[in-house]
Amino acid sequence: MCAAVAGQRGRKVLLLDHADAPGKKILISGGGRCNFTNVNAGPQQYLSANPHFMKSALGRYTAADFLALVERHGIAWHEKTLGQLFCDGSARQIVAMLLAECDKGAVTLQLKAPLRDISHADGRFRVKAGDRIHEAPALVIATGGPSIPKLGATGFAYDLARRFGLKVVEPRPALVPLTLGGDQILFRELSGVTTEVVAHAGKASFREAALFTHRGLSGPAILQVSSYWRPGEEVGVDFLPNAVSGWLLAAKRERPRTRLRGFLGTMLPERLATTLVDRLGIDGDLANLPDRKLMHAEAQLGDWRFRPTGTEGFAKAEVTVGGIATAGLSSQTMEARSVPGLYAIGEAVDVTGWLGGYNFQWAWASGWAAGQAL
Repeated sequence: MCAAVAGQRGRKVLLLDHADAPGKKILISGGGRCNFTNVNAGPQQYLSANPHFMKSALGRYTAADFLALVERHGIAWHEKTLGQLFCDGSARQIVAMLLAECDKGAVTLQLKAPLRDISHADGRFRVKAGDRIHEAPALVIATGGPSIPKLGATGFAYDLARRFGLKVVEPRPALVPLTLGGDQILFRELSGVTTEVVAHAGKASFREAALFTHRGLSGPAILQVSSYWRPGEEVGVDFLPNAVSGWLLAAKRERPRTRLRGFLGTMLPERLATTLVDRLGIDGDLANLPDRKLMHAEAQLGDWRFRPTGTEGFAKAEVTVGGIATAGLSSQTMEARSVPGLYAIGEAVDVTGWLGGYNFQWAWASGWAAGQAL
């Protein structure tokens, strides 16, 4: 995105990629259909040490701007839940679109270009890629974070930023499944069971599906709160987000001969209902269960506490929280304040979006901002 914008502004641009094909993360996104943006994208859907940093770029290059580009290239799309936009066809269409935009700007793309050395002197950056040396007055770090290393992702951006004196906010896996252990291992037996919940960690909460796995918890709701969760903290889950206060006592009055296990089974997947009732330690006809026990059960089901042992790490993380500190960058241009001509964009920077196309929109917007300034 940055290369295309700068190239179309008349800049001479070399785009270096150590991979053997461009846009590998784009190709696997959205189940191969690329959730390329979200119509709701705004600063409130992003995490950063500076919650205001992303406002400028997101405000100047919006989801509507990217969608207009998609439509100019004749790519059919559809909207899913919560404002998520996907290709009707393949994510390859988005990669082809970006390459076509680069061609329009006469961008030179060099693949299989492992970087041997990068230096800076007299206002010029010197990059040795493969067996060739390139010089330019500007260098853009757009190498992402270490999530999904099987695609070649590394922490290279952070090493490079530190070399130029920029600070880095400690990176950690985000949008990642959580693992369970100890006396919560029994929930692993529910592997494959999914249900709609409200999950919360810290001050963030999300109403989406949760999925039990052989290692712990996943699904959109869990991936979302994983970005806010810190080791040692709890994650709360409301298993019955549609239930109104006092629903269990009301059920006792209306259906006294109904067993608790069977009643929960009408509202939740049966295997999950059975496990929760076993864990609550109460069952039997509702009429025979004391009100205080039912009230306690209702409270627990509405805020079930899990204490994850960790996450499944960068290998399963969709993105990274943390990265190159925004304090050292201009929010208008993405240029390093202390190193003129050095820019950082996308996931490499300490800006992380929610699940649902938000991280792509940050990539497009920050790339556009830097491309306009080069």
